[in-house]
Amino acid sequence: MVSLQILKNSIEELHTITKVNLSVYDLSGNELVSCGEPNTLDSGIITGFAMSPADSQIVGTNHLLKVMDDEELTYILVASGTGEEVYMIGRVAVSQLKILISSNKDKIDKNNFFQNLLMDNMLLVDVYSKAKKLKVDVAIPRVVFIVEAIGDKDTIVSELLKGMFSQQTGDFVTEIDETNIILIKALNDGEKKEDLVRIAESIVDMVNTEVMINVRVGFGSIASELKDVSKSYKEAMMAVNVGKIFYEERSVNSYSSLGIGRLIYQLPPNLCQLFLEEVFKNNDPASFDEEIVSTVYKFFENNLNVSETSRQLFIHRNTLVYRVEKLKAITGLDVREFEDALTFIIAMMVYNYLRYLQKEE
Repeated sequence: MVSLQILKNSIEELHTITKVNLSVYDLSGNELVSCGEPNTLDSGIITGFAMSPADSQIVGTNHLLKVMDDEELTYILVASGTGEEVYMIGRVAVSQLKILISSNKDKIDKNNFFQNLLMDNMLLVDVYSKAKKLKVDVAIPRVVFIVEAIGDKDTIVSELLKGMFSQQTGDFVTEIDETNIILIKALNDGEKKEDLVRIAESIVDMVNTEVMINVRVGFGSIASELKDVSKSYKEAMMAVNVGKIFYEERSVNSYSSLGIGRLIYQLPPNLCQLFLEEVFKNNDPASFDEEIVSTVYKFFENNLNVSETSRQLFIHRNTLVYRVEKLKAITGLDVREFEDALTFIIAMMVYNYLRYLQKEE
């Protein structure tokens, strides 16, 4: 059904131009919206007209007309006033309401189509037949972006995205759950990963600037065919989840740049637990000094360069060596050696993954 606000806006615009009083009723005789002077019609007259075979009826100065959707009666419109033009204006209003209903129905049908497409709820033959019916271009490449608001999802974010990306250019914004907003972006030939990163960054910047909400964006690989959009959606979802666990500092993550985080994300939890026990023995990573852990991360980022790491952390190199030695005493890992440093970093990523799984439970 068309929203009451849209119905009201539509007939108010016509009333402003024609000065004819217009009202829209449901089939039970309840007035939904009206503009101009109120009429005094009894609800029984409305329901009686709705059940009659007539297309129109005159009651005093009121012209009653039926608004059909295909062959199904949807609303009763009443145009009130004197003069021969009242009936004609009522007909114009009916025509306008039919267009609104049809447009709204197309939007709902497209939303259902894309939601089922993302969730793999359609047979391949149905994908292309329904796409043809809904006039969805099957030949253009597409990619799925998932926008997750950090905190509660706000409907303003969804409306903002619909304003940024128009259906007229082949883009579509929808929602499947209470957390994520999904953008199915139609691409031009030749657009590459760098272009997709810029699109994702523009979403983050626009949402942050316009509604002051922080969002995380993940996107999948380019789907050259319509049937592959669901694959891009699954990849985008993984990009968002892996980004939350392993790359919390990033606001944009692509499926193709998840690195070792993607590998860990797909490992069985029991195997991850065995790996942690092997690396840390009886030590709980939660008990590690945060200062030491952050120092090791920075040390690893700087290719185990003591001087550069000390300079960036504003500490003496002896302080850095002391922290490294302290960690070695606890874990047996000397992060000045590349293999031990890599083992420690991977083990901490595995630990963060298991903590994420515990929170989800």
